[in-house]
Amino acid sequence: MRLEGKTAIVTGGASGFGAGIVRKFAAEGAVVWVADINAEAAAAVASEVGGKAVTVDVADGVSVAAMAAQTSVPDILINNAGITHLPKPMEDVTEDEFDRVLAVNAKSVYLTARAFVPGMKARGSGAILNVASTAGVSPRPKLNWYNASKGWMITATKAMAVELAPAGVRVNALAPVAGETPLLASFLGEDTPEMRAKFLSTIPIGRFSQPEDLGNAACYLCSDEASMITGVVMEVDGGRCI
Repeated sequence: MRLEGKTAIVTGGASGFGAGIVRKFAAEGAVVWVADINAEAAAAVASEVGGKAVTVDVADGVSVAAMAAQTSVPDILINNAGITHLPKPMEDVTEDEFDRVLAVNAKSVYLTARAFVPGMKARGSGAILNVASTAGVSPRPKLNWYNASKGWMITATKAMAVELAPAGVRVNALAPVAGETPLLASFLGEDTPEMRAKFLSTIPIGRFSQPEDLGNAACYLCSDEASMITGVVMEVDGGRCI
């Protein structure tokens, strides 16, 4: 019960890594808000763990403000919602694809900070965790602007950490390798045994990351056990970035 008495908001919490974080946090005693653009899926996961659901488009300022009004300032904020474009040469990514990737993966962190950081500073405590990617640490060809968006998130994490530390707010990031989530097919281009084998050959531990892996890492970084840790980017990647 490492998170007993704490409240948490997990964006993109209805599936994939987000759902793994939601389940772990609930098991550790937190009251969890499952924030997702998919209202039905958010409600289902919230019901499963005894949490609460809120519908949000993290790329839209009005929607994020509405979420903040409904949920109040949490002890823990997880910026997990993210998307990618299909693998392709950088010049072939459309402007609409580029704008959507940057809006969901980068602008969302600004919007949630604008919504919740003032309350955390006033309270003198808080933990923010941004779910980045190994793509932001060691970019892969043809995921160009997705790589860049996650690199942005890593730099944003460090900038937030150094600014908010005096206010008692810690900010860290996770950098998972691709996992068994709805985005896997988008990363691979096509989800075939051959493409999976090719990708797995780059991960020394020899498996994809699982939602539970992210839940365990997130729980540590957001717990009081990590009270001296801020501005780090923890690679949850089975050795992929070595």
